[in-house]
Amino acid sequence: MTIHTLKNNPLLHFGGLPKFELVKAEHVSPAIDHLLNEARATVELLSQNNDEKVTWESFAAKLEDMEEKIARTWSQVGHMNAVVNSPDLRTAYNDNLSKLTDFYADLGQDERLYAKFRSLRNSNEFETLSPTKKKIIENELRDFRLGGAELAPDHKVRFKEIQEQLSKLSAKFEENVLDNTNEYALFIEDENTLAGIPDDVLQTAKEAALAENKTGWKFTLHSPSYFPALQYGENPELRETLYRAYATRASEFGKSEWDNTPLIKEILQLRLEASKLLGFSNYAELSLATKMAESPQHVCEFLKNLAVKAKPYAIEDKIELEEYASKLGINNMQAWDVAYVSEKLREDKYAFSDLEVKQYFPEAKVLAGLFKVVESIFGIQVTQSQTSLWHETASFYDIKDQANNLIGQFYLDLYARNNKRGGAWMDEAITRRKIANQVTIPVAFLTCNFSAPVGGKPALFTHDEVLTMFHEFGHGLHHMLTQIDDYSVSGIKGVEWDAVELPSQFMENFCWEWDVLRHMTAHVDTGAQLPRALFDKMVAAKNFQAGMQTMRQIEFSLFDIRLHSEFNPYGNKTALDLIEEVRDEVAVVRPPKWNRFPNNFTHIFAGGYAAGYYSYKWAEVLSADAYSMFEEDGVLSRETGQRYWQEILARGGSRSALESFTAFRGREPNIDALLRHSGMS
Repeated sequence: MTIHTLKNNPLLHFGGLPKFELVKAEHVSPAIDHLLNEARATVELLSQNNDEKVTWESFAAKLEDMEEKIARTWSQVGHMNAVVNSPDLRTAYNDNLSKLTDFYADLGQDERLYAKFRSLRNSNEFETLSPTKKKIIENELRDFRLGGAELAPDHKVRFKEIQEQLSKLSAKFEENVLDNTNEYALFIEDENTLAGIPDDVLQTAKEAALAENKTGWKFTLHSPSYFPALQYGENPELRETLYRAYATRASEFGKSEWDNTPLIKEILQLRLEASKLLGFSNYAELSLATKMAESPQHVCEFLKNLAVKAKPYAIEDKIELEEYASKLGINNMQAWDVAYVSEKLREDKYAFSDLEVKQYFPEAKVLAGLFKVVESIFGIQVTQSQTSLWHETASFYDIKDQANNLIGQFYLDLYARNNKRGGAWMDEAITRRKIANQVTIPVAFLTCNFSAPVGGKPALFTHDEVLTMFHEFGHGLHHMLTQIDDYSVSGIKGVEWDAVELPSQFMENFCWEWDVLRHMTAHVDTGAQLPRALFDKMVAAKNFQAGMQTMRQIEFSLFDIRLHSEFNPYGNKTALDLIEEVRDEVAVVRPPKWNRFPNNFTHIFAGGYAAGYYSYKWAEVLSADAYSMFEEDGVLSRETGQRYWQEILARGGSRSALESFTAFRGREPNIDALLRHSGMS
């Protein structure tokens, strides 16, 4: 590629926001090749064994410059691969993922760089550096050790091979789930089969069928189609058909090329081998080296203590559900009946349905209400802005402080569609840093998979989706409201993984406050505000089946930590055998034997949560306890909000999460607020 063409490559544009409308798959390889060539030259220059003293500015800052450019470009590629996936883009992504994995594996093992960081750590300058820069240096030394820098040469080669293989296998694992999800379609011709399913879901299903020149209704395994069918569909055969398809994704029950079973075994074997090369007994020990929890035993103890408190409530939940199922004529309740019976019980017990509540949450009101909360507690303003986007339904926003200074920006992509990864997430587009008194504004990607507008009406959100929106925005605030000027610990960077959910779960609490929620409601037909009586029913129902839900999370978390600490991936026992053992111990509702949950557990096999899924519950303790201070001082207290911003959000990874929490709360966390919020105290 010529220099002239490189200049026109939108992925090499660093002077402002990404130029998504110009990005094509063919831009990816030239951009990444150019950046990696540049980076290798930088590494060689910085690694030279000269007599010059190693300083922050001459060494560490230049490495940060290099990494920031690569990260900024790759974030655009990774994001587009997730939200507008195409065969060409997927190929480009996978090809270059291998190159990047190779580069970073080499970087993490570079003894010359490691020696320079050790020299910087032992220099006189170190004592004069800011606490933030000291933390970065300590993190770097730790990460070099974990990256294999101290390994013997032959072990280094093998360790690098493992990293490259794991990168490919994780990407393939996620692709298999996505491809299976995208490919599945159930066409229904008989309207009677669809009894109970909400009109907006049926309208979307009818439009999806028409788009393929078919009659009837098209149902898929994407959340806005699948979950309402299970929750409201009165036909048990329909529920079972969809549940079976969803629960067996990427398994031996489908296309062999999409079966994740062999990938699970290979991923676990490689993780164990890498851990042992570094001197750890298992992968969980390696994973926890950068987390708050002290050991796998510590995690198991935390989960089992929580299980002891939650299981009696879960058993009560199940008994109540089975008794109600029998009233509905379902005497042998199956896994595909649980959501349906639960919704009927909830409607009966609390006299409202999710569908009724959904009519009060049009998209525009929800977003305005969300922005009002952060304006109230932080004194910031959120306004829609314009920039280049990857899809016509995405949008873009500015965040300004009280002095009208731009301090953050974010992209919003709310609706489910084909070729978009399922779930909801926040990711970094641009990370805040300061160079020569010039601050780079942090920019976030906020992505969800909600139902798109249908039938000329605005998009309507369930209350659960409102919670999801607040959750992801909490992650975004952690990234965008940072006040750290050094790239490596700015925003969510450097934050222990088991604490990174604190700001996201914290934001969910506001969705249960009347003075917050009522301002984000307007009935889609009448414009009427959510009635207080309906809100009171929602609050009464808030902890409906909290015991069962908690035990389900504990089941997944224990499976994950045991899979990565005691499971032998070279033995005859399978991951399925292990999850059945865990269920023997903690499960209250058992799925069928043919359920293949591990095969689509992307969180731990493709999403960074390996030996870390417990983080959701761990961080829930932190977030509930943090929010209890707002309950004490006033839910929308600006003073408490400022303190929360300064001690937790602003600090990023510049100090330990426990230090930040204690600075805010005035003490270490305890579990009482979580149990109280969950109705289990």
